[in-house]
Amino acid sequence: MKSIVFMGTPNFAVPILKSLVENVEYKVEYVVTQPDRPFGRKRKLKASPVKETAMELDIPVLQPEKISGSEEMNRILELQPDFIITAAFGQFLPVKLLNAAKIAAVNVHGSLLPKYRGGAPVQYSIMNGDAQTGVSIMYMVKKMDAGDVLDQAAIEIGPDDDTASMFDKLSLLGRDLLLKTLPKIENGSIAPVPQDESKVVFSPNITREQEVLDFNQSARQIDCKVRALRPDPIAYTFMIGKRTKILKTKPLDISTDLKPGTVVNKNKHALDIATGNSGVISIVELQPAGKPKQTITDYLNGVGKNIQIGDMVIDNGK
Repeated sequence: MKSIVFMGTPNFAVPILKSLVENVEYKVEYVVTQPDRPFGRKRKLKASPVKETAMELDIPVLQPEKISGSEEMNRILELQPDFIITAAFGQFLPVKLLNAAKIAAVNVHGSLLPKYRGGAPVQYSIMNGDAQTGVSIMYMVKKMDAGDVLDQAAIEIGPDDDTASMFDKLSLLGRDLLLKTLPKIENGSIAPVPQDESKVVFSPNITREQEVLDFNQSARQIDCKVRALRPDPIAYTFMIGKRTKILKTKPLDISTDLKPGTVVNKNKHALDIATGNSGVISIVELQPAGKPKQTITDYLNGVGKNIQIGDMVIDNGK
C-alpha cells in the first residue's frame, strides 16, 4: 500500500480524493487544503469542499496559510510519502517538498498542456471558444505547470457547457486518468513527455476587468465569456444605466445593422440585443444590482418594463 499526501481545494479535487481513498493500493495519510475562508454576506468561515470530504472520510487535514516553511510542511517531510498528488490546490510547492515524495509528485491539471498553464485553464478554454479541453497528469516542478506530461485525455466543450459543468466532467476524467497513470509511474512503464515551450499558453486568474462584457464583440464571443465566468465571478454589463450580471445568453442566427448595445427585438419573453460583427444575442437570465436572479420575462415585467426596440440599453461594456 503506497502512502499519499493529497493537496486540493475546490469541488474539482473531491472525486479524485475519493477515488484514492477507495483504492486498496493507496493510503491517504494527509489532506492539505486552503484555510477556511469568509463566505457570504455574514462572512462566516467556510471549509473547502476538499476539507469537508476529508473530515467525512476521517483523514487528517492540514491547512497552512502558506505551505513553504510551515509546520505542516515539516510533517510531510517527516512522513516522506510515496506520492504527493495535487489537484487545484492553489499554492506553489517548494522544491524541498516535491523532493520528499519517494516515488513522484504529480499534478492533475485541467487542460491539455502546454496550453493553459495557470490558475484558470477551464475558464480560458470556454472563453476562447475552444472545441475541446482535457486533463494532464504531469510531474510537478518549481516552474508553474511546466513539468513533463505523463498522460492526457481530451473532452469536448459543448455549446451549453460552462465552467461548472466542465469542472464536473474534467474532475471525473482526471480521476480515471490518474488511477490509470499512477501504477505506470511506479513500475516505470510510462515515458514522460517534455512540454513544447513554443506552444505554451497561459491562463492567469480572471481579473475584475475581464468580468465586463463588451457588446462590440461578436454574439458568440459574448456567450463564451458568460459561460466561462459562470458560476463565478459572473460577467456583467451596464444595462439601462444599472450594473447587471448576465447569467445566461443565447447567440441568435440572425444579423442586424443596428449599433452594438441596441435592442433588436423585445416581447414578453425575449430581449435581443445587437452585438459586434452585425450579430444578435438574446439575454436569457440576469441579475440587476440589488435584485435576485431573474428570467428575462421577470426582468421585462419589472426593471426593464420600459425598454423599447431601438433603445441603446448597453453602455458598450463600459
